[in-house]
Amino acid sequence: MQSYPLLTTPDSKMYVEPLSDRSRLIWQRGEHALIGVSAGNGYFNQDRLTALMEWAEDSFAKVDVVYVDTHIDSMLIADGRVPESAIRSVKATLKDVRRRIRRALERLGPEAARFRVRALSEIMELPIYRTVEKQTDRAIEEDEEFTSICETMVHEIVQHRPGGGSDVTAEQVHAGLSYLKAEAPLFVDSPSIFGVSTSVLLYHTRTPVSQHLAQQTTGFCAAQGQAYVVVRPPSLAASDT
Repeated sequence: MQSYPLLTTPDSKMYVEPLSDRSRLIWQRGEHALIGVSAGNGYFNQDRLTALMEWAEDSFAKVDVVYVDTHIDSMLIADGRVPESAIRSVKATLKDVRRRIRRALERLGPEAARFRVRALSEIMELPIYRTVEKQTDRAIEEDEEFTSICETMVHEIVQHRPGGGSDVTAEQVHAGLSYLKAEAPLFVDSPSIFGVSTSVLLYHTRTPVSQHLAQQTTGFCAAQGQAYVVVRPPSLAASDT
């Protein structure tokens, strides 16, 4: 795949990789971007999150930021934590991620008005999300190719968690699948969910689902206006952290 390094501000160069030609064209339109922030993911420290938002502000007319607040406790419990400990951990994690998002937006000044920040649980209440969710749930159950891709991603999610390893339990797979199902509609049709004609899903690494949907033209496919772009600091450009 071709890479497209882009200088956006005097002090911020980001590595940019559209996952398909269509993704490149949609990105260049600059209509809308979706930044998904995985709570508890060590990648999203303050500096990286700020750099990503600064790049998005310079590159898109509108930006939605969605942080994941669903099924985190289930993942922790599947890892062996007791429910009370899991709940306390989730509360602390979400408080921290909201603080980092707020501080990043403060750096943008008045331009931060173009950003909408919501929890995934809020997005899940939208009627259009529920419509897309039915489509993705059906595909995960019935489309063998997409099912296989999702199973691969679930195992990656579990194995890359703190303390994760090669031995994945049935409880971890179940929790990981619930986590993925909640996010899947955003991968498939963020234009409809956020009320735009085109939308670019920004993430710091390629995922099995984004790579598959970016290239897929038969069977279960993403919306026509859906794009996928990897964005990360050049110091991490050689890795898929």
